[in-house]
Amino acid sequence: MALNKQTLTYKVVVSAILIALGVGLAPFIYIPFLTAKAYPGQHMINAIAGVLLGPLWAAFIATIIGVIRNALGIGTIYAFPGGIPGGFIVGIFSYILKKVKPKIIEYAALTEPIGTVIIGGTLSVYIVAPLIGDLKVSGALIPIWFLFGISSIPGSIIGFFILKVLKYVYKRTTLK
Repeated sequence: MALNKQTLTYKVVVSAILIALGVGLAPFIYIPFLTAKAYPGQHMINAIAGVLLGPLWAAFIATIIGVIRNALGIGTIYAFPGGIPGGFIVGIFSYILKKVKPKIIEYAALTEPIGTVIIGGTLSVYIVAPLIGDLKVSGALIPIWFLFGISSIPGSIIGFFILKVLKYVYKRTTLK
């Protein structure tokens, strides 16, 4: 799906576009829950970034979006444990699929909830919430998994479909 020889310029440009989308969509699509905001757009970005750019770039993009959203007051501290692991896991699965079955690499996008829900949700409950004194979240593993799932699952599915469209368009334009 991605270019054979991705240059640093390509990765920086795609990252900038994804960061702009992640920040730009944030005020419009979120689900408030306790002291967190569920944001499916972030998980869509994670899915796309993980497949197109890999685990480290996806984690970087999620971090920058989290920093900007928090600075603008449209995010919470849970953007970090909720976003970074999701993009990283997609990138890992994307790397594996690229080696094993490159024709279905976009399916890696559907692994985003593993990073966000299981890893990110657990980190949020047992590390982040106690550190910031958030008693509403501290110890509430199942509700947080549910919340992160509400955000992560639709976001990863949307990201998957966007990747399918990008793959289709890429194939159509390179055949000519």
